[in-house]
Amino acid sequence: MMAMRIHPLLGAFAILVFFFLLAPLVIIVGSAVSDTTFLTFPPQGLTLRWFANIFQMEAFRRTAITSLQVALLGTGLSLLIGIPAAYALNRYRVELPRWLSTLFVLPILVPEIVFGFALLKSITIGLGLPVFISLVVGHALLILPYSVRVVGASLASFDFSIEEAARSLGCPPLKTFMTVVLPNIRAGVIAAFILAFITSINDVSVSVFLTGPGISTLPIQILAHMEQFFDPTIASVSVLLMLVTVGVMAIVEATLGLTFLTK
Repeated sequence: MMAMRIHPLLGAFAILVFFFLLAPLVIIVGSAVSDTTFLTFPPQGLTLRWFANIFQMEAFRRTAITSLQVALLGTGLSLLIGIPAAYALNRYRVELPRWLSTLFVLPILVPEIVFGFALLKSITIGLGLPVFISLVVGHALLILPYSVRVVGASLASFDFSIEEAARSLGCPPLKTFMTVVLPNIRAGVIAAFILAFITSINDVSVSVFLTGPGISTLPIQILAHMEQFFDPTIASVSVLLMLVTVGVMAIVEATLGLTFLTK
């Protein structure tokens, strides 16, 4: 069997695409280790003091913890709502109206600035909820479409006759869902968690409306720091956020394998 030959122009185009994707990452990493008091590339000298500066600044430590708490709680809340919603939309797709599935994607159809302002008026001001709870609820609503869509994609290929067989043998509905349905859609749940968590921890447009005195998120703190300083600390924070994303994917690969998420 003869090996396929790749056209030189196609190979060159692929190299350009990879360069286009990797160039910003290389610039950020280079700026983060530059031994200067301002952002510059290529780096002038090498140092890790800007990474140490992140942990020495109390504002970054506090907002990083807040971002992790909001992302974890918001993602968990979105999955608690999204998994049953995706199940109902697929299990009873004939009985339920078609417009109902569109309702769960509205948060990503509406511009995030408009969505954040609406949450400010309805949740923080209208209901009078504390800032932290408003952040959690706002992030949960923002990432709810990812939970519904990704889990729904797994349920679309699930054979519900297996569930009916378990019920016919006397298994209660809740136990059937937990022991039969949920294990079969585990890949979709994990993928939804990863996508929702990353979206939440990097959100700016919604968080800027819901933060308040004493409570802020890491992306908002980065913007506030850039208004006063232009040192490589910002690049160092960006590198750490990239490492967190890579770390999450590495854990998934080590425990489940990335191919597991495509099932």
